[in-house]
Amino acid sequence: MDATMNPGAMEEGGKVATGFIDAMKTNPLALALVVCNVLLLALFAYVIRVADHNRDQLLEMQKETQKMLYRCNPNINTCG
Repeated sequence: MDATMNPGAMEEGGKVATGFIDAMKTNPLALALVVCNVLLLALFAYVIRVADHNRDQLLEMQKETQKMLYRCNPNINTCG
């Protein structure tokens, strides 16, 4: 096969990237929207990470509370 007839993935990727950059140069508002979307995704990832950490801490505190309550009165049924 002739390499000039069938460009590789690198050449095609380069063409796509060049086309994207040219489009962003002509329309800066679109670039601003892309940047805002990326920042919003980063914010969502951060919020999810913090919420997960807080949930883990809350569950650990709940386990400790259950242990202390059981030591106070082990005859209490914790199932209801």
